[in-house]
Amino acid sequence: MGLFDDAVPGGNITKPLMVALGALLVGKMLSGGSAPAEAPAPVPQPSAGPQGGGFMGGLGGLLDKLSNAGHGSTVSSWLGNGQNEPIQPTQLQTALGQTTIADLARQAGISEQELLAQLAQSLPGVVDKLTPNGRVPSQPEIQSVWNRA
Repeated sequence: MGLFDDAVPGGNITKPLMVALGALLVGKMLSGGSAPAEAPAPVPQPSAGPQGGGFMGGLGGLLDKLSNAGHGSTVSSWLGNGQNEPIQPTQLQTALGQTTIADLARQAGISEQELLAQLAQSLPGVVDKLTPNGRVPSQPEIQSVWNRA
């Protein structure tokens, strides 16, 4: 996929993972329903509002959700200089919620366990790459980068 390959250990982001990451980072993932994903770009569009425990807010919303779940120091390591702290699949599942994980897995066409494992491996590097100098980009900036990936 190119742009983010060096952000992931092993150097390869698969198409299903790109679908899931795009939904999370561009802010189109909503629990309670969403349109099926056909390709990593354009990002899947929502068909429901943020009610029902879902979230919308892209990268900033994702980082807030992880921080609020007790992983603030981990998130800070992804934004700052130096080594990115890892996050465990179970920590992601708890922070994001079962409905969001199930929706992402369904959109990506992979199992929830595989989704969580791949997100845990790739999210630190992708967030690090998207936040040069610790600056969280705006949604239009992220969408522009994501559409080039």
